[in-house]
Amino acid sequence: MKTMSKSIIVLALVIIAFACGSTIDKKAELEKLKKQHDEIADQIKKLESELKVNDSTSIKFTDVMVTELQPSEFNHYIEVQGKVDGQDNVAVAPQMPGVVTSVYVKEGDAVRKGQVLAQLDDNVIQQQIAGVNQQLEFATNLFAKQKSLWDQQIGSEVQYLTAKNNKESLEKNIATLRQQVEMYKIKAPINGTIEEVGVKVGQMAAAGTIPVFRVVNFSSVKVMADIAEVYAPKVRVGNDVLVFFPDFNQEIKSKIVFSSKYINPSNRSFQVEIHLGASKVEYRANMIAVVKINDYQNLKALVLPVNLIKDSPDGKYLYLAKEEGGKSIAHKQKVEIGQTYNGLAEITSGVQAGDKIISTGFNSLVEGQPLSIK
Repeated sequence: MKTMSKSIIVLALVIIAFACGSTIDKKAELEKLKKQHDEIADQIKKLESELKVNDSTSIKFTDVMVTELQPSEFNHYIEVQGKVDGQDNVAVAPQMPGVVTSVYVKEGDAVRKGQVLAQLDDNVIQQQIAGVNQQLEFATNLFAKQKSLWDQQIGSEVQYLTAKNNKESLEKNIATLRQQVEMYKIKAPINGTIEEVGVKVGQMAAAGTIPVFRVVNFSSVKVMADIAEVYAPKVRVGNDVLVFFPDFNQEIKSKIVFSSKYINPSNRSFQVEIHLGASKVEYRANMIAVVKINDYQNLKALVLPVNLIKDSPDGKYLYLAKEEGGKSIAHKQKVEIGQTYNGLAEITSGVQAGDKIISTGFNSLVEGQPLSIK
């Protein structure tokens, strides 16, 4: 019995000793792991620092050029084709039909108002005048004799008045025939230059229908242009105009002096007139001119080339260069535009004066991309 008790006591002591030994080993293991944890944490921090340095040196910058946005004048023009004309441009036709017997001028000749340009055959009228002149001579002699007798109170008053009436009637007839003779002469209606001669000696000229001469006075020149009806609210007398002559590569400033109130039903357009002053252009009738009518002006507009503005489902946008964290980055900016003309667009919202617009290298940009501004 005593032996069994001793055995139990020994077994208990062994178990206690084993338990104490396990506790000591766990504490040592924990201390060991803590030390390893600190060493690993230091290694992590060191690697993170090294990676940050490497990342910063591997950032890819995009080369771009920028334009600082500043207010400037913006003009919008309506462009149409016009033609040059003289203030006086007259097509001349004969007043009477007849065969042309003489042509006194040629193209390019300067003429005066009333100058005879051509003569038509007036033989019939001349013969009538000769016959009437003979009758008038007889009637004049008869009237003179009747007047002499009447002054002496010889003969009747009826005889005197009849002779007087016949004489005066023939004189009026002669005057009418002479006026008709003048109608067989084709005369210049204005001072100017002969631009067209459309008849030759021996040809038959019709009365009042087909012009045979054109006389143009270019001392005062104008440009005529047809404007589409849709622009009627914008085009009015006083609008500034640029008239460009492609053949001379010259542009002249002027104003609209006349705007028709009549819409042509065949092409739904109305006509405007612009007067031209002196210039190096040698004006010619029907010369083509490009008429640019200024229908909108903004003296302090924010203007950019249209190719800098992109489209997206959300609207129009462009890229700005912004400063962030000590470096330049790309910023996608939504904008709204107003009028556009000749490759330029008026920006009405989204940007302001002083903004740096990326003008070159913007095609492959994304929001926040680092920039290298050249």
